[in-house]
Formats: sequence, structure tokens, C-alpha cells
Amino acid sequence: MNMVPDTTRPADKAVPEVTVDHHRHEHHDPIMHQPPVSAEALGLSPTSARLYNQDLAPTKMAGRRWTAYSIFTLWASDVHSLGNYGFAIGLFALGLGAWQILLALGVGAVLLFLLLTFSGFMGHKTGVPFPVMSRIAFGIHGAQIPALIRGGVAIVWFGIQTYLASLVLRVLLIALAPGLADLDKNDILGLSTLGWAAFVFLWVIQVIIVRYGMDMIRKYEAFAGPIILVTMAGLAIWMFFQAGGSIALSTQDALTGGAMWREIFAGGALWVSIYATFVLNFCDFTRSSTTRRSIIKGNFWGIPVNMLFFGIIVVVITGAQFKINGAIIGSPSDIVQSIPNTFLLVLAALALLVLTIAVNLMANFVAPIYALTNLMPKRLDFRRASLVSAIIGLVILPWNLYNNPAVIVYFLGGLGALLGPLFGVIMADYWLIRKTRINVPELYTEVSSGSYFYRNGVNMRAVGAFIPAAVISLLIAFIPALQPVAAFSWFIGAGIGAIAYLVVADRKRTFHDVSGEPIAVPSLH
Repeated sequence: MNMVPDTTRPADKAVPEVTVDHHRHEHHDPIMHQPPVSAEALGLSPTSARLYNQDLAPTKMAGRRWTAYSIFTLWASDVHSLGNYGFAIGLFALGLGAWQILLALGVGAVLLFLLLTFSGFMGHKTGVPFPVMSRIAFGIHGAQIPALIRGGVAIVWFGIQTYLASLVLRVLLIALAPGLADLDKNDILGLSTLGWAAFVFLWVIQVIIVRYGMDMIRKYEAFAGPIILVTMAGLAIWMFFQAGGSIALSTQDALTGGAMWREIFAGGALWVSIYATFVLNFCDFTRSSTTRRSIIKGNFWGIPVNMLFFGIIVVVITGAQFKINGAIIGSPSDIVQSIPNTFLLVLAALALLVLTIAVNLMANFVAPIYALTNLMPKRLDFRRASLVSAIIGLVILPWNLYNNPAVIVYFLGGLGALLGPLFGVIMADYWLIRKTRINVPELYTEVSSGSYFYRNGVNMRAVGAFIPAAVISLLIAFIPALQPVAAFSWFIGAGIGAIAYLVVADRKRTFHDVSGEPIAVPSLH
């Protein structure tokens, strides 16, 4: 197939032309005052309305606003999520001591820094969101596979995380007005009256924030990050003094020898698996990053350094609680509920709410918005897709899913097992086969000679590499006999996906590096 952009062919009359409307955004920015430009007028293949809209379009290099601090505050929020604390505290319960927990998190942090930096570079170079990035390896229509898998995982977790945040809000409300406890005793579709009120309130808050776009998410994360870091540090210091100025460094059943080292490396591998979603769609954020250096700097302070800080907090609060009464807490929210001072309890609960919303916005709201927009770009933009995503997250009654172990294990566990193989295929194609040479404008065209049309818009070689890796990942996830390697399933799936794709990839194709600037939009949506 000819990979050289055809600058002479006429527009395909069957493919609608999409223009870049720079006037859709803020009228006061001089960048916006460029006239609409069509791809055809620039000698490029015509853009398709089934592939292109303002939210899927590449972002212009000029005017990008995500700095190193913006990226750092993403991690300042996400690393300190209640789920992550539950995971790290679980390592203490398994028998790992202070230094072993820090080592496990350190191993995972180094790997994550590398994976997320390479993933982030892809977004900075192309300026495209994850569903469009997936078109490079899977084809313009085959990209629906990774986009919907990633979006499906996120949309369920959006509802679940909102529910978990509502539990904190209920504790806060009852602490402020004890009489509200009476509204927390009935049951309406699995939630009490107070539970419904708390859930819907937080649901509305998140919808409002997201409807203002990615730039509002950036601002919220910048606001939330410092609050979260200060609160968690304060909680650890308070617990340290509650324990008399010393902590337990391990339980009485501390692991040693080979069992200890296996749990350390398994913990590091699982730490990476927790971020399996993010290493896929980190480009959703870095497509608006100012420079590659900003990604490296933001990731360095946000991942290795911030994760070390996170590990120290885990060791302190868990060791302090264990010294006090020999109990192992489940999460920092357990400590918050035990704070005897109502004023301090309220402040801590508010901080946990800020934290959970910050995590939910970045980890579980953005991905399904882009997935839905990619599915129906003619009908859905960022704002409409955010509302559709939020409504789905509500009508699935996520609290019932969360309380059903089978759903968590088989549905979310199954979808999660597919993320490693997807990452392996996409990264092998981008870095090893194409060596970063991407024709960005042709990610938006349906002409049959387009670089990413493949066969009817699907690259069967990528699908063929993904399937065996996905099958093996699912077997590891669900067959009890394979549980000893389950902690390493993401790496196994990613490795098999990458190797399989390298074997079947078409190496005869010629790849060209073509900037997306001619059809790009300002990075303000």
C-alpha cells in the first residue's frame, strides 16, 4: 500500500469534509482568530465527520497549558487515592515490613515512570487523545476496540468511586447533624435516602466540573494536589504522636527469605497493574503538555518522589495504628472516622472528598468521554459525552456492583486483564515498528489509500496479535492454578502482545512523519 500522502487526488465526494472551526472557543484569545481551514485546501486527505470533531482533533503546539506542575498534581491526587492506600496497607497485612513496602512501591514507581513517560511523549508529539492514538495500530475503525475497553473499565469505576466518596460524605453529614442518621437506615434500590442525596450531590459536582472541559480539570487538580499532600502528611503526623512517637515496623508474622522477596516484586508488579489504565490513555492529558521536558519533570516529582512520600505515610499510619491496638486499618478513612474532634474530622473528611473527586475526574471520567466521542463524533462532543458517561455511571447502580464480588472479579477483572495486551500492541507499533513516524492528518480520513485504513479501517494484524495475548491474560486472571503468576499478568499480557505484533507486523510499509498542525485546534477544550 502506498504510504506517501497524496497531495493531488480530488476529495472523495462520499466523505463529508470537516473544517476546523477556531471560533468555537474563547473569543478573546488571538489564537482563535484564524479562519476555518479545510484539510483538502491544504492538499491533505479530506477529514471525515465520522472520525473528526473539535474534541478528537489534534491540539496545536502553541498555547498548550499543561506544565510540569499540572502533571505533578495529577499524580499528587491519584497516587494518594483511598484505593491505593488500601492496596499498600494490604502489603503490611501480608507480612511486609516498612522497608519492604517502600522497596515494593519503589520498584513499581521506577517502572511506572518509564512507562508513563514514553506513553506521555506520544500524546505530546501527536496532540491526539487515546481513541485517536489507537487508530495508528488498530486502524481508523479498529480503534473502537481499545477505546471501548478502556472506556468501559473507567465508566464503571466512575460510578463506584463516586459511591465510595458518598460514604465519606455521609460520615461528614452525620458528624455535623447527628439527626441525619435517621435518613441512613432505609433502603431504596440499595441506598438509603441520605446515601442517595450524597451520591447525587457528588455526581452533580463532577458533571459540572467536567462540562467546563479539560482545562477546568487541570485547574481542579492544581487546587486539589496541595490539599491532599498536606492532609495526608498531617494525618500521618497526628497518628505518629497518638502512638507515642514510635511505630511498629512490621507485624509479628513478618515474611522472610524467598517468600518476602516474592511479595516485594509481586507488590511492585501489582502497583504497575493498578495504573494499567493510565499508561494506556496518559496521552489524553499530555496532548496539552507544553514540552517533553514538562512530562519528564512532572512525572519525576509525581511518581518516584511522590510515591516515596506516599509509602512513608502508609508505613507511619499503619505502623502507628498497629502499635496502638494491634489492628491493621483498611484505609485512611477508618482513621478519619475515629478523630475525636468534630472540627478536625470535618476538615479531614472534606479533604478526602476533594481527593476522591480529583482521582475520579482524571482516572475514570476523561477516558469514557473520549471513547464515546470517538464512537459518535457527529453527535457527541466533550460536554455531551460527559453527561452520557455520567448518566451511565448512575443508572448501573454502582453500589450494587461494588458489593457483588462476581462483578468485580469477572467483569472488571476481565476487562482489566485486556489492558496489558492493548498496551503491548500499541507501544510496539508506535516505538518499534514506526519509530514515532506518524501521519497525523490521515488519522482522520476514510480514503482507502490512507495510512491507517488498512482493510476496511481495521488492522487485522494488530487484532491478531491482541487476541492470543488477551486469551492468556484472561486465563491467568481466572484460573486458580495460575494464581502464582497473577501479580505479573499485566507484564505477561503486554509482553506477549508486543512480541506477537512484532512477529506479524507489516514491515514493508513506508512510514512518514506528518504534523497535525494544519488541522489542529487550540488546546483549550
